[in-house]
Amino acid sequence: MENLDRRKALILGAGVLGAAALGTGTAHAATWTPRWSPDPAKDGLRVFEGLEDDRAGSHPGVKHIYPHGDHWRFDMHTRDVDTSTDRQRNEAKGMRDGDTTYKILRDQTWRMSYQAFWPTELTATTAFTHLFQMKVPDVGPPQWTFTPRQKGGKGVLTIAGDSGAEADLADYVPLQNKWIDVSWEFKASHRGYLRCVLKDGAKTVADVRKAADLWRGRALPAPKWGVYRSLNSSGLTNCHQNIRGLKSFQLV
Repeated sequence: MENLDRRKALILGAGVLGAAALGTGTAHAATWTPRWSPDPAKDGLRVFEGLEDDRAGSHPGVKHIYPHGDHWRFDMHTRDVDTSTDRQRNEAKGMRDGDTTYKILRDQTWRMSYQAFWPTELTATTAFTHLFQMKVPDVGPPQWTFTPRQKGGKGVLTIAGDSGAEADLADYVPLQNKWIDVSWEFKASHRGYLRCVLKDGAKTVADVRKAADLWRGRALPAPKWGVYRSLNSSGLTNCHQNIRGLKSFQLV
C-alpha cells in the first residue's frame, strides 16, 4: 500500500510539472505594446495614412502641413476654405510606418500620446475648432473631438462628440505657447471607454475617464491631427498647431 501511494504521488507530481511546462493554467497579462513612433525629420509626411491639405484649392501653391525640425506643423490662414465653404480643414489622418498602416479594430484598446503647441493665435472659438478628432470615414460625426471652445467668457479645452465621453478638461489660455503632453487611451467597443490626460510639465491638469460607445459598425476609426475650424466665429486669425513625439501603443 505504501509503494502504491508513493507511485500515485509521483504520477500526480509529474502531471503538475507537465502542466506548468505547457503553460496551462497561467493567465496572460496584457501589456502596452509599441506600434508607432514616427520621426518628422526622417519620415516626413509618410507617417500619415492621408492628408487633407486645402482640398478645395483655396490657397494655391501653399503647403499647410509639413515637418519642421522635431515636429509637424499645421498652418491655417483666414483665406483657407474647405470643400464645405463654411469651414476650414488642414488635417493629417491615420498611422503609417513604411508599408504598414495600423488599423484600429473592434474591441482593441489603444493609447496615443504626443506633445502639442498652441500659440496665442489659435484661439478658442464660439463654434468648433478641432485640434484632434477620432473619425470613422463617411459614418456620421466624429467619435470624439478635442476642441478649445469659448464658455462663460473664457476658453476651455473640451471633449465633444456623441460617444458619451463629453467633458470639459482645462482652461485653455494657461496651456498656450508651451508644449503640453496629451494622451488618449480608449477601447474601440460599444462598451468602451475614453481617457484623456493633459500634463503641463510635471503638473497633471486633466485626467478624465468616461464610459463611451466607440464603435461604428464595420468602418474603422482613424485619428486626425491638425486644425479644423468653423468660419462661423468672429476674430479668426492666421494660426497653427505643432505636434511632436507621436507614439501609439496597443494593449495585447
